[in-house]
Amino acid sequence: MYRPPHIRNRFVLIGDLALIIVSVLGSFALRLNVEELPFYFPAVVLMSVVALIIKIPVYFFFGLYRRLWIYASTGELRLITAAVTSASVLVSGVMLLLISAGRVLPGMPRSALGIDWLLSLVLIGGSRFALRILAEQSMSARSSGKSKRVIIIGAGDAGALVVRELQKSAQLNLVPVGFLDDDPAKQKHSIYGVTVIGTVNDLSSAIDLHRVDEVIIAIPSAPGQLVRAINDVCRVKGIPSRTMPGIYELIGGKVSVNRLREVDITDLLRREPVRVNDEAVGAALEGKRVLVTGAGGSIGRELCRQIARRNPSELVLLGHGENSIFEILLELNQDYPTLSLSPVIADVRNAERLAQIFAQHQPQVVFHAAAHKHVPLMEVNIVEAVTNNVIGTRNVVQAALSQNVERFVLISTDKAVRPSSIYGATKRLAEMIVLDASRSTPHAFSVVRFGNVLGSRGSIIPIFKNQIAGGGPVTITHPDMYRFFMTIPEAVYLVLQAASMENGGETFVLNMGEPVRILDLAEDLIRLSGLEPHRDIEISYTGIRAGEKLTEELWDEGTPLAKTLHPDIFRLDADASSSDLNLPQAIERLSSLSRANDTDAIITLLDELIPNSSIREQSESKVEGQKSLLTFDL
Repeated sequence: MYRPPHIRNRFVLIGDLALIIVSVLGSFALRLNVEELPFYFPAVVLMSVVALIIKIPVYFFFGLYRRLWIYASTGELRLITAAVTSASVLVSGVMLLLISAGRVLPGMPRSALGIDWLLSLVLIGGSRFALRILAEQSMSARSSGKSKRVIIIGAGDAGALVVRELQKSAQLNLVPVGFLDDDPAKQKHSIYGVTVIGTVNDLSSAIDLHRVDEVIIAIPSAPGQLVRAINDVCRVKGIPSRTMPGIYELIGGKVSVNRLREVDITDLLRREPVRVNDEAVGAALEGKRVLVTGAGGSIGRELCRQIARRNPSELVLLGHGENSIFEILLELNQDYPTLSLSPVIADVRNAERLAQIFAQHQPQVVFHAAAHKHVPLMEVNIVEAVTNNVIGTRNVVQAALSQNVERFVLISTDKAVRPSSIYGATKRLAEMIVLDASRSTPHAFSVVRFGNVLGSRGSIIPIFKNQIAGGGPVTITHPDMYRFFMTIPEAVYLVLQAASMENGGETFVLNMGEPVRILDLAEDLIRLSGLEPHRDIEISYTGIRAGEKLTEELWDEGTPLAKTLHPDIFRLDADASSSDLNLPQAIERLSSLSRANDTDAIITLLDELIPNSSIREQSESKVEGQKSLLTFDL
């Protein structure tokens, strides 16, 4: 791997010694006639000595000898200006004192001091930037002949950043040959020497005309439709495409803006982001003691990442799995070394342990994300689903009420709507517990409900990828199965937005966009792997499993839906499903049936408690459904 030449700063110092003397000589030469120079030679010598004594320490003070000047930028230019100006002011002050004291010829031209400042600025600054130019030329010469030609999609700030990274990093062996941008005002203009050569619609012809080897999408806010169109062109042309992280990945602090990666399925499903009232999220979390249950899970981890960016006074990471808590603790410690983090290993089913934790940390904001979530597994582990998702939620809510928690947010799912599965039913009961508690407290206890998230552990995407890597087939339960999908960072960002708006008793529903057909998702993944569906990789159908629906819903039909301050967050009217129900008594009965392992009675009770549920109807297909238990989880 080639590395740019490193010019040692002691050589830069030696050069500065010579340039300081040259600057003093030049200031006199520019001010005086040639025949007058010998007469003022003693003043030249004295000013050179003063300049050397003052300027070199000042340059040291400003750090001009602690930088790699091959990476000089406008920031370094400001530093050089400040250092040279400060040094020249001091030199001028000393020389004026010497002139007034008669130590220098009284006829010495004082304008030479100003000329010296200008020459020093040009010489000192020019020498630094000359090092950078020489380094870039050296890198270009070394990489010529083996570099790949790249087109950058997007001539904005992100595109400019990508170009600078490519120009500075010769080891990448990527040479930008042009930008494509749909802004008419940018056409034919250049950024860092790279010209905007057309619009995104010109991609196909630009690839052929400029012999492009790779395409980089440098638009973090690009919607999935645009990413898909670009990726389709690249696939037809047989060249790779890479992208910057999406805006929600950047918001989550998960990656940096200059991180390039291959286009994946999350990019194809991107929606155009809407950022509203981000300050409200910060106000709701900054300086607060925040507790996240299920902090080691996919949603819990991203919650912790995005909460950490809002400067809470303490972040409590509560989870049952010690390895997952340890991993997120390491990540947050590295990214936020000054943040107070408290890892807690506990089971939400242990009410006494939760009471101790809440009393010790006294959280002001709680996000309850701990839950068993795999639909087919919960169909055959009914007691575990009930004790964790229902009894566990009751325990967390009771602990929060006892400590006067200011904000409580339950992370729920679209499967809680007219549930046909044990998982969906237990999550609907969890919602009812939180909303019931909101009636007995002046604080904000609310529910945020959304659909599937891409990339969570045990979800559809990793399983499809493994099946593709193994040569197929990719297994799908039904060709007409649709699901709502959202990326984890986007879902969590909207959860935090909703949390900042809650007053108590609300059920917030996230705008999940249009539902995605699972077959289309599988075909996209196969194509992203460089293969063709139904030709290179077969797709087979295994049949709908117990508890599954062909399509999901985010709210019950006929339930009024209201807009909020955020266009991607809606509010359901207060859930009246438990208003005439003695919910605590019903939960105690459910707890007793769980202790007795009476799964049949549990199903009956769940169907009685939850409106429009159809769990019993699905029970007859459970034995057959277990055969395809490991196909994938939705």
